Amino acid sequence: MGILSKIFTWWDGATIGTSLWSSRNGEHVGTDAQGNKYYRSKNDKVKTTEGWDRRWVIYAGANDASNVPAEWHGWLHHSYDGVPESHLPAPRIWEVDYTPNATGTATAYRPQGALERGGVRAAATGDYEAWSPEA
Repeated sequence: MGILSKIFTWWDGATIGTSLWSSRNGEHVGTDAQGNKYYRSKNDKVKTTEGWDRRWVIYAGANDASNVPAEWHGWLHHSYDGVPESHLPAPRIWEVDYTPNATGTATAYRPQGALERGGVRAAATGDYEAWSPEA
């Protein structure tokens, strides 16, 4: 099923066409901790409308933009020219590891009063009280 999924699916990694195009027209620049591969155009004729070289990522798993770490995000959007390993300082001790976006999953954040948690929350001083003619 591996080759068929590469031919017909685009949402998990790269298709065969993208892989072939990247190997032919792209220069592999680096790989991040999640296994995502980063490329830039080999040919100087392939430029964006702003005159920059094209840069792209091939995801190691699901095609989710939140999988791109901040340092590579800056490189992809031309914030700096050097690859992140040569450009950024060492990570700080307070920096946390990447966690995937949990929106829409069972592990998503549900605040007190969310429908998934029963829809009941503690009363607040700013709660609205509807007007009634008897009051």
